[in-house]
Amino acid sequence: MIIQIRFLPVSGFKKFLMQGNVIDLAVAVVIGAAFTSVVQSFVADLLTPLISAFGGLPDFSSLKVTVGRSDFMYGRFVNAVLAFLMVAGVVYFLVVKPYTHLRARTAAKVEVTTKECLECLSEIPKAASRCAFCSTQVAAA
Repeated sequence: MIIQIRFLPVSGFKKFLMQGNVIDLAVAVVIGAAFTSVVQSFVADLLTPLISAFGGLPDFSSLKVTVGRSDFMYGRFVNAVLAFLMVAGVVYFLVVKPYTHLRARTAAKVEVTTKECLECLSEIPKAASRCAFCSTQVAAA
């Protein structure tokens, strides 16, 4: 006697994994991780030394305030905020702004070819002088 076991949930899971959204999301995560290392390198290796050349102190991690026996390392927070601002600036100016500009240039200009009949509110061709639905005289556009 042979017992045959079917894993119905596995076929549903396989179908779920093969959907386009899951594959797209996986690719986006991998590309995002790779892009993160590139942006972090750009900030750490190019922007931070540039700031230190003009500003003097590139690393604020040693700055602290001591209250009683507690050390408040506010310099690390300043470093994190500056790194975030630099990364956000790099992403905006190297990704978001060019993408927005490219998208605006390639957006298809949609020409309006219909108008609305004021009497019956139907969509009729722009050049029509009479509504096809209610036969009301309409002004030619």
